[in-house]
Amino acid sequence: MADCVSKVELSVSCCSLLDKDVGSRSDPLCVLLQKTGDTWTELCRTEQVENSSSPSFSQRLRVDYHFETVQNLKLGVYDIDNASHDLGDDDYLGGAELTLGQIVSSKTITRPLQLKKGKPAGKGSITITAEEMKDKRAIELEFEAKNLDKKDTFGKSDPFLEFFKQGDDGKWKLVHRTEVVKNNLNPSWKKFTVPLQTFCSSDLDKPLKVDCSDYDSDGSHDLIGSFTTKVSELQKAAGGSQVAFDCIHPDKQKKKKSYKNSGVVSLKKFTLLTQYSFLDYVMGGCQINFTVGIDFTGSNGDPRSPNSLHYMSPDGLNQYLSALWSVGNVVQDYDTDKLFPAFGFGAKLPPDFQAAHHQFALNFNPSNPYCQGITGIVEAYRMVLPQVRLSGPTNFSPIISHVASIASQAAQDNTAAQYFVLLILTDGEITDLDQTRDAIVRASRLPLSIIIVGVGPADFKAMELLDGDDGVLRSTVGEAVARDIVQFVPYRNFKDAPQASLAQSVLAEVPNQLVSYFKMRGFDPPKPKVSPKTPENP
Repeated sequence: MADCVSKVELSVSCCSLLDKDVGSRSDPLCVLLQKTGDTWTELCRTEQVENSSSPSFSQRLRVDYHFETVQNLKLGVYDIDNASHDLGDDDYLGGAELTLGQIVSSKTITRPLQLKKGKPAGKGSITITAEEMKDKRAIELEFEAKNLDKKDTFGKSDPFLEFFKQGDDGKWKLVHRTEVVKNNLNPSWKKFTVPLQTFCSSDLDKPLKVDCSDYDSDGSHDLIGSFTTKVSELQKAAGGSQVAFDCIHPDKQKKKKSYKNSGVVSLKKFTLLTQYSFLDYVMGGCQINFTVGIDFTGSNGDPRSPNSLHYMSPDGLNQYLSALWSVGNVVQDYDTDKLFPAFGFGAKLPPDFQAAHHQFALNFNPSNPYCQGITGIVEAYRMVLPQVRLSGPTNFSPIISHVASIASQAAQDNTAAQYFVLLILTDGEITDLDQTRDAIVRASRLPLSIIIVGVGPADFKAMELLDGDDGVLRSTVGEAVARDIVQFVPYRNFKDAPQASLAQSVLAEVPNQLVSYFKMRGFDPPKPKVSPKTPENP
């Protein structure tokens, strides 16, 4: 029986979290993990809510629901105290383990938060609400305000907007929160996109409430004013009409007969668009082109030594090949011809063994560097390993620039027909960091994702910088990446885990990266080709 897959969206709120910060409440964030074998893999996380013991997270958590499979999930809540993406140095406020089936069948479920080893996390609890995502439409909005009330004694106001939809129980449910605009009574907020189903349950006449508040660092935000509306009313802005709302503070309205408003919030832009998924593009015919780059630098150690990362164990494997098998076996399914270019870098080649090559065909055929499937790459690797001399330095930029040039040619077709994934397997001691940063920033405007798997025990700080999860990666002249295209994973985290665990972690960001590129370019999925009717194919 075919696996039944649906996209489910989880909204999360917490109550009575432990206070880990001295003199203030915690700054919580919720992360969603799924268990594969014995390994927990992060799927996604919410935004951080500052200074709150009972946060409602506006960022939804999305997961594929497979009816035939028991999907073990863990929701962990952390107090975030730094800008690092790594949660290892943040305080764990508690978590809950349950299956996706339990959440879906209950629609809304509340569980007590537990610390490690099952110890209760005080009186803390977590509430999860599930909703199946059936509507592909999304709403794109851009708001501004004029003449908001001044709320700060030594400044103006720091306004932000919160959007709520009315649930079946009549209660208001948070669906989006904007950024804070500092010290401004006439703010313009950044354009944002929310799935239509999330925003208004796909009902254009469902009541919506919008709160405009003044941000305070201690979490006691002051309400400036509110208004109610519905999407069908907001939709008037799509035709160029002015859509403005009086921002009303109920207490001021009661006290003063002459009270008009606490400012005016206006909708500048409204767009209703289709939000395509990774499957929409792939099933429409988008080809994923897979390229491999393998590190043959001297820091890996002599391949003849058991201490070398390139040393072949009695079963014919090493960390490089294990990582290649794990990731390659998944990606190759999305490429119809199964012909993959494979390159090495950082080695001196026969017959002269002169200067190190920073991009050479693994099969020693530069005019045709393609290998037949993952098996072909493995065979080429095993053939070339005893013939080359490991050297250096470790330069990433040549192979990134090479694949980027091919992706650039494909991008000129102005269709969503091709996307490229470059897998770099390395021991992590990168030499040309500045040139690599520049190459990644340039490549972020192309149909390309870069996966880096670090093998061995090295310090991978440079790789984590390239990943950009701790902040926006910038070139040497300060130019920011157009979108996040790098995913770094250290192999040692999965050395004893099933191969599927590494592949799941490594490839987790590729679908969103593919969609973000084609969305940035405004390309819809290709239309599936219809086979001509024949007597054999009626």
